[in-house]
Amino acid sequence: MTTKTVLVSGASVAGPSAAYWLHHYGYSVTVVEAAPALRPGGQAVDFRGEQVKLAAAMGLLDDLRAHETALGDQVQLDPAGQPAFTLPSGFTNGELEVLRGDLARILYDHTKDYTEYVFGDRVTSLTETADGVDVTFRHGAPRRFDLVVGADGVHSGVRTAAFGPESRFRTGLGFHVAGFTAPNHLGLDHSGLLYNEPGRGLMIASHRDPATVTVGLFFRGDPDGYGRPDLDRQKDILTDVFAGAGWAVPRLMTAVADAPDLYFDTVSQIKLDSWSRGRVVLLGDAAWCAGPGGSGTGLAMMGAQVLAGELAAAGGDHVTAFARYEQRLRKPARVGQRNGAGSADFLVPATAETLRKRNRMYRRLTGPIGRRVWQYLGNRAANSVKFREYPRSRVNVLP
Repeated sequence: MTTKTVLVSGASVAGPSAAYWLHHYGYSVTVVEAAPALRPGGQAVDFRGEQVKLAAAMGLLDDLRAHETALGDQVQLDPAGQPAFTLPSGFTNGELEVLRGDLARILYDHTKDYTEYVFGDRVTSLTETADGVDVTFRHGAPRRFDLVVGADGVHSGVRTAAFGPESRFRTGLGFHVAGFTAPNHLGLDHSGLLYNEPGRGLMIASHRDPATVTVGLFFRGDPDGYGRPDLDRQKDILTDVFAGAGWAVPRLMTAVADAPDLYFDTVSQIKLDSWSRGRVVLLGDAAWCAGPGGSGTGLAMMGAQVLAGELAAAGGDHVTAFARYEQRLRKPARVGQRNGAGSADFLVPATAETLRKRNRMYRRLTGPIGRRVWQYLGNRAANSVKFREYPRSRVNVLP
């Protein structure tokens, strides 16, 4: 019997996770990625509860623990640079935390032996036929696949090709994010600092490399005010926005000019009435981007297992499988989006008064009762999908 083929767009986290589970259930997978190689660096992502079970089932735990950030306490500073409250270890970083770049490399290493990876290319058009999807690429020759999975993030090219322009589905949350690696001038040791002024802020964390820190920048502004700026323009924007900022911000900002891993984007949510159209289906941020605090990485990995498992359970019937996949993931995605919707109020309070109120509230939340509430909210999104193994498919036969 002929093995069915699947094209997955995106080689960050959702895409390789889909490659793992699709292969597990008998599919032949090609992953195409627009970047010329795996993207290094990135902010930390955490695993909790059911997501840890998933990582164990994928055989990832040893590698993940070898790359664990082991982040300790994170201290929120007030505009004067004085401690306002402390987020204890485990409070925001879950049971297990790794840098996104490390997670992407681990997933790639676990799937590269049986997955065709194509870097430096992207999908340009999709045409569904009676027995497959004809795909054209920016550089590669056209190919036909049985199914196509868009796991290519909030700015998904697959979603645009199959569903329409991004503007129909994306809602900005009112602020922007940037991230990069910088020298550890502050001498942090597996700890983090957060600093805010009205309308802008940053977080810094020291992980496994004592010489460097990861820096996340957040600032309010028109969600569409900058469009999709090129790298030089991104650096100019950040320099302008954080000009005149206090505390240690000026020294940290000197690293922006030479940052090899700068990330810059609008913080958004994605909402669609359906995540599939014919033989094309969306996964992760391409389908339900929630924003910070929405357990996006773990839910994307869970979604990959559900998607592949439902295809196996349906005997390869993609119409039935896509509907069941969406049925299982819709409610968890909504939970994540509810969590993410309020992220601006925590990360970038707009005024001096809202900043003071935020600090007072979180001082209470870091007490014994507040910790339980906070942990419940974090675990609610992570545990909204229960891990369960699906029966192996008999539709596809692998050698």
